[in-house]
Amino acid sequence: MARIKFITALLLLILSFTGLYAQSDENPAFWNHEVHKIAEGEYELIFKAKIYEGWHIYSQHTAEGGALPSEFTFNGAGETYELIGPTQESETITAFSDVFEVDETFFKDTAVFTQRIKLRDTDTRQISVALFYQICKEVCIPKDEVFEISLDGNEFVVAEQNLDAESIALGEALKLDLKGKDILNKGTFSDSAADSGLWMIFGLGFLGGLIALLTPCVFPLIPLTVSFFTKHTGNRSQGIKNALMYGFFIVLIYFLLSLPFHLFDSVDSQILNTIATNIWLNIFFFLIFVFFAFSFFGYYELTLPSSWANKLDSASTKVGGGLGIFFMALTLAIVSFSCTGPILGGLLGSTALAEGDVAINLSAGMTGFGLALALPFMLFALFPTWLNSLPKSGGWMTTVKVTLGFLELALAFKFLSNADLVGNWGLLKREIFLAIWIVLFLLLTLYLFGIFRFPHDGPKQALSRGRKIVGVLSAAFTIYLVLGTTNMTNLKLLSGFPPPDFYSVVEKDSDCPLGLDCFKDFDSGVAHARSQNKPILLDFTGWACVNCRKMEENVWSDPKIYGLIRDNYVLISLYVDDRKELPVEEQFDFKYETGRIKTIQTVGQKWGTFQTLNFNAASQPYYVLLSPDLEVLNEAVQYVNADIYEEWLQSGLEAYNLSMK
Repeated sequence: MARIKFITALLLLILSFTGLYAQSDENPAFWNHEVHKIAEGEYELIFKAKIYEGWHIYSQHTAEGGALPSEFTFNGAGETYELIGPTQESETITAFSDVFEVDETFFKDTAVFTQRIKLRDTDTRQISVALFYQICKEVCIPKDEVFEISLDGNEFVVAEQNLDAESIALGEALKLDLKGKDILNKGTFSDSAADSGLWMIFGLGFLGGLIALLTPCVFPLIPLTVSFFTKHTGNRSQGIKNALMYGFFIVLIYFLLSLPFHLFDSVDSQILNTIATNIWLNIFFFLIFVFFAFSFFGYYELTLPSSWANKLDSASTKVGGGLGIFFMALTLAIVSFSCTGPILGGLLGSTALAEGDVAINLSAGMTGFGLALALPFMLFALFPTWLNSLPKSGGWMTTVKVTLGFLELALAFKFLSNADLVGNWGLLKREIFLAIWIVLFLLLTLYLFGIFRFPHDGPKQALSRGRKIVGVLSAAFTIYLVLGTTNMTNLKLLSGFPPPDFYSVVEKDSDCPLGLDCFKDFDSGVAHARSQNKPILLDFTGWACVNCRKMEENVWSDPKIYGLIRDNYVLISLYVDDRKELPVEEQFDFKYETGRIKTIQTVGQKWGTFQTLNFNAASQPYYVLLSPDLEVLNEAVQYVNADIYEEWLQSGLEAYNLSMK
C-alpha cells in the first residue's frame, strides 16, 4: 500500500510540474527607484527589481557569449552630470550554461543596482535612465525599463532624446496607421494545431522509444529483467508489482531528463526556440548529428563511464525495495546510452524545429520515449508466456543501428540547410539537398540488400524478411525523392524539410512560394495593391521556418486557396530572419516608446521590428489581411488547417468588398 501511495505521489508531482510550466507571468519583475542626496550636487541613484519566483535577470557582467547582460543608458551623462564609478550590483549567482558553455551571472528574487552621480550643471533637476535587460524562466524575454528621476522631488518633465533626422524618418516609416486594429486577436479562426503538435512530439518520442527497444543495448535486457522480477522474487504478484514500478521509474527518469530545460536558470530556452534562425547553432547541430550517425555505423561507441552503472547496480542490490528498483531503472538508462543517446539527440532536434514551447515539447517527447521503453518490461511481466514469442537477439539489431545512422545523417543536413537558408549562402539549393537525401537513402537501400557492409556487421547471412521489407520501403522512398526532384510529385510528405521550391539551382520566374507573385518589401506591395485595387495578404515568414513551409506546401497548395491568393490578393512576404544587410543608406537607429534605441542593420531586423511594432507579435508564420488603405479586414491567423485558412481568406475578401460599396 505504501508503495502505491509513493507511485501516486510521484504521478501527481509530474502533473503538477506540467501544469506549472504551462503557466506564464505577464509582469515577472516590478521595478522602482530611489534618490539619495549624498552631498551638494552629488546623488546616489538606486534601481530595485522584485523578481517573481522562478524568474531571473542577468547581471551587467555576465560572460560574453552567453545571455544578454543588463545595460543601463544614463542619458545626459558626461554633459549635465558625470558618473562616479561603475554601476554597483547586489549579490548575484553564477552558474555554468550548458547551451553557451560559459559561466553566466544573474539575480534571483531581487536585483539592486546603485550608481553615484555628480552634477556638472547645478541647474539639473531631472535625469532619464534607460535599462535593457533579459528576464528568463522557461523563455527569455527582452525588456525595457525607463526611470524618470526627479532629483528635487518635483514632477518629471519628459525630454525627448534626439535622433538624427534620417533615423527619425526611417523609423516613422515603419509605423503604420492601421484602422480596425482591435480585431486582430478575436480568435474566431483559431485552430488546435499547438495541441496536435504536442501530441505529435509525444508520438515521435514514443516511436523513438520503440526503435530503441530494437537496439543491441536494450533488447537483450528485456527477457533478463522480466525473468528477474517474475522468478527471483519468490512471489509472482510481488514480482509483477516490482516490474510495474520498474517501468514507471523508467518513464519518470526520462521525464526528469527534460526538467533542466525548465529549471536550470543557466539554460536560455528561447535560444532553443529560435534555433531554426541561428546559423552557428544549426552548424553545431549538424556536426553533432554527423557524430551520432558514425557511432551508429560502428566506427566508435558513445558510452557513459562504466563506473556509474556499476555503482548504481551495487546500490540497487544494497538498498532494495522501491528505491532499489529506481536504481535498477537508472542503470538501464546508463548502460543503454550508446544506443538511446543519438535517438534522444534526434528527439531534441525535432522539438527544436517544432512549433511551441521547446521545454514542454521536450517533456512530452521524453515522456513518450520513456513510456515506449518501459512498456515491454511491464507487459511481459504481466503476461510472461509472451516471452516465448519474442525474437532472439542477433544481427538484425545491428541493421537497426545502421538504419538509424542514415536517418541521423538525413536530419543533420536539415540543420545545415537551415544555416544555408538564413545565411543566404546558396550552397544547399533544393535540388542539391534532395540529391544528398537521395544518395543517403540509396546507400541505405544498398546496405539493407547486403550490397555493402559496415565494420561492426557480423558474418554475412541470408537476408531476413523484415530487412527486405525495410529495404523495399527505403527504395520506394528514394524513388519518391527522385520524382520530387524532377517535379513529378510535390513531396508533401516532407513538407517543411527541404528548402522551398523557389530556392533552386534553376532560375525561376518567381522567388516566391509556389511560383506566386509576391513582394518582399511592404511599401512596394501596398503601392501595387492600390494600383490593382486588391486587398493585401501580409505574410510574416522566415527562411528556416518549418511551419511556414508546411503552410505553403500543404495549405497554400490547395487549388481553392492557391486560386484565392493568386487572383484576389496582393501577397507581401516579409522574412524576419533574413541576415542580408540593408544598404548603408537604409540602416538606422530606431527608438522605442520606452526610450531604448535599436540599430536596424539587416532585412530581418527591419521586418521583425515592423511586425512587433505594428502587430505586437513575434512568431511566424503570421498572416494579416489588409485593405490597400491599411484597414485590418480580419483577425490575424498563424498555423491553421486548409479549411480554416480558406474560410479566413473568403471572410477577408467579403469584408473588403463590403468596404468598397
